[in-house]
Amino acid sequence: MCGNNMSVPLLTEAVTVSGLEKETAAVIFLHGLGDTGHGWADTLTAIRLPHVKFICPHAPKIPVTLNMGMTMPAWFDLKGLSPDSQEDEAGIKKAAENIRAIIEHEAKNGIPPNRIMLCGFSQGGALSLYTALTCQHELAGVVALSCWLPLHSSFSSASSGKKNLPILQCHGETDLMIPVLFGAMTAEKLKTIVNPQMTTFKTYPGLAHCSSPQEMAAVKEFIEKHLPRI
Repeated sequence: MCGNNMSVPLLTEAVTVSGLEKETAAVIFLHGLGDTGHGWADTLTAIRLPHVKFICPHAPKIPVTLNMGMTMPAWFDLKGLSPDSQEDEAGIKKAAENIRAIIEHEAKNGIPPNRIMLCGFSQGGALSLYTALTCQHELAGVVALSCWLPLHSSFSSASSGKKNLPILQCHGETDLMIPVLFGAMTAEKLKTIVNPQMTTFKTYPGLAHCSSPQEMAAVKEFIEKHLPRI
C-alpha cells in the first residue's frame, strides 16, 4: 500500500486480508465489543475475493459503562443495549470520523469511495451503519451483522433525503445480546433513511449473537454484487 499509515491511527496496526490480484475495492470490517481485528481475519479470508482488500482495524481500549467501567476494545462507550438506552453521542461521532479517515486514506491511494464497503458485527456493525449514513461520500454498501443504528432519533426522513446505499442486515433469531426485534426495528428505520429497495434484512433461525456459514455466504454474495471485478 502506498501512502503513510501513520497519519491514520486505526491503520497502523490493522489486520489486512489482501486480495490475490490487483486490489480495486476494499471492505473495512469493524469487530464487536471486546474483540480485535484478528477475530474476524480467518472468517474473512474464507470469503475473500481476488480483487478485494479487507481491512480489519482494532478498536481502542476504553472504559465501557455497560461492563461496569472495565477497559476493553470498544468503538465507543455503551451504556445499555435497548432502543431507549442513553448513548455516547460524542464517542460515536468521533469513532465515525476515525473510520472516515480510513476511507479518505484508501481514496488517496487509488480506491475510490464508491468501491469501498463498510461491514461490521455488533457494535462494529452499528458504527458501520452510522458512518455510512453520515458520510459525505456514496459508498458501495454496508453489511450490518447482529446490530442496531446508533443515534437513530437523529436521522430524519424529511432532512436526510433518500440515499441509494445498499444495505445488507443479518441477525440471528435467538440472539440474546441484541434481540432480533431490535434488528427488525432498525430495518424499518433504515427504510425511512435510504431507498427501501436498497435494504435487505435476513434472519437466521437458531443463530445466537454470532455468525454462521450461511450468513457469511450471504455476505460474500452481497460483496460480489456491489464490488464486482473491474
